[in-house]
Amino acid sequence: MYSIYNEQQYKQKVQIAGTAAHETIDNGTYSSKKSILQGIEVYSNKYNIVGKIDMFDTDTGRLTERKKEIKVIYDGYIFQVYAQYFALTEMGYLVNDIIIYDMSHNTKYPIALPEKNPEFFVKFEKVIADINSFDLEFSPFTPNIEKCKKCIYSPLCDKSLC
Repeated sequence: MYSIYNEQQYKQKVQIAGTAAHETIDNGTYSSKKSILQGIEVYSNKYNIVGKIDMFDTDTGRLTERKKEIKVIYDGYIFQVYAQYFALTEMGYLVNDIIIYDMSHNTKYPIALPEKNPEFFVKFEKVIADINSFDLEFSPFTPNIEKCKKCIYSPLCDKSLC
């Protein structure tokens, strides 16, 4: 939607830093190892979701999602890697483990696979079902003001909604 504009006009510093941090993944130059899939688009037919992975090692089965800096492992981070996990498995890959990597602190956070974390698996499926069935006409959106205050996309929003 904003592709015709200069990113400086609508991106915040944290978004610009995140884009720079992902540059080597997005252009496929992070690793030359043939078993490392980097920056590929994935799709899950079952959940009707599309996304892009950071890295997946086909030799070890490790899925890695990189974040510039992690202060908290938010549910959304886990939902993101679960979506990637399901898309990769539908594509025929064997995912053995999942890591969320904090680039600023050089820290790896292991994330339990969905079948080993039934509580999050159920939460994931509920969020996906809610997204896929959402209809603004019949389910009016009520913004969460506290989330709006912290959202990196808030400069793009209509402030009257909050």
